[in-house]
Amino acid sequence: MKHWIPHTLVLSALLLSGTAVAKLPTPTLSEEQKAKAEEAKAKAAHGNKVEAYKLCKAMDKSAAHYYKTAAAVKKETKPPTQTPACADPGPFMPAVAGATPAAPAAAPATPATKEPAKKS
Repeated sequence: MKHWIPHTLVLSALLLSGTAVAKLPTPTLSEEQKAKAEEAKAKAAHGNKVEAYKLCKAMDKSAAHYYKTAAAVKKETKPPTQTPACADPGPFMPAVAGATPAAPAAAPATPATKEPAKKS
């Protein structure tokens, strides 16, 4: 009859741990950490584009093989659906830090020179 006690303990521990996590403050990130996070996000997005490109090429290769073998055994096929060409995303190019041009430095002030007073 005491099978419910372990389940109750586990459930209460889960509930209490959820409230403890909810009260944690959000970490503040430095500019360097923010830049690293943005670069990681850009790398992940580029990786997704590369994987989509590889999938597109594999589907094209598979479709070509299907139509080639179907024609060899004289199997009737429907015409292929027109799809956009696979776009190669190219190599990953990280954003250059400080890509925006900085304001030109102010010219150093030249001290005003006084001409020596002439004695008459």
